[in-house]
Amino acid sequence: MKRIVIKVGSHVLTEDGKIALKRLNALVDLIAKIQKSGQEVILVSSGAVAAGYTQIALDRSVVDEKQALAAIGQPFLLQQYQKAFGKYGILTAQILLTADDFDSRKRTEHAKRAIETLLKKGIVPIVNENDVTATEELVFGDNDRLSAHVAYYFDAAMLVILSDIDAYYSSDPRKDSDAKPLKVVESLSQEELDDSCSPHGAFATGGIVTKLQAADFLLKRGKEMFLASGFDLRDAQSFLLEGVHRGGTLFRRRSGD
Repeated sequence: MKRIVIKVGSHVLTEDGKIALKRLNALVDLIAKIQKSGQEVILVSSGAVAAGYTQIALDRSVVDEKQALAAIGQPFLLQQYQKAFGKYGILTAQILLTADDFDSRKRTEHAKRAIETLLKKGIVPIVNENDVTATEELVFGDNDRLSAHVAYYFDAAMLVILSDIDAYYSSDPRKDSDAKPLKVVESLSQEELDDSCSPHGAFATGGIVTKLQAADFLLKRGKEMFLASGFDLRDAQSFLLEGVHRGGTLFRRRSGD
């Protein structure tokens, strides 16, 4: 059975100070279809801080208050997922991880065993970074890289990142009208990986660079990543359910490497 990790960004999950329920429900519908097709899905979801802000307007530029927002928003966001998945008779489980968990072989193995048990029972694990304790990662917005670690250490065949960025382009499409979406990327240069982060939304903390770093982490370990829009899931659905690559970017190693 194929296992995939789907990561969704906070900019996709919130809009105008509220949870974007239409997009969240569309994501859940896609995951339900993927699961029905016989594939296992681990969901890595950003959005706890943004979800907390929909409940109380604390100052997200202050680390303590940002951590408080995460603590408020995490159960609220999970509740929205529970309601949405419940319509399909699918249970969910929350798993909070930090980078430190992957530095400990014992903790990684414990988390892996828990996820294996959940997946065998048809339960969708919803993973997020433990923003209340991971102060440095909270600043850098490590969920792209976290999802790459989840995909690698928990034996997924592929990471799918659904974002406000619908593909990786030949140049910045916001600055260059001639920028073209790249369908397949087989390697990344150090210059691309060292570029400055450029998040689009108020609560987004990564931008394209952390996605490239996630892709590079997986490419070096023989795994694939697919980047597509989280606002319009047609590219993701056609790729994951129909095997047709219409839009989005597939990061994969060159055959024979």
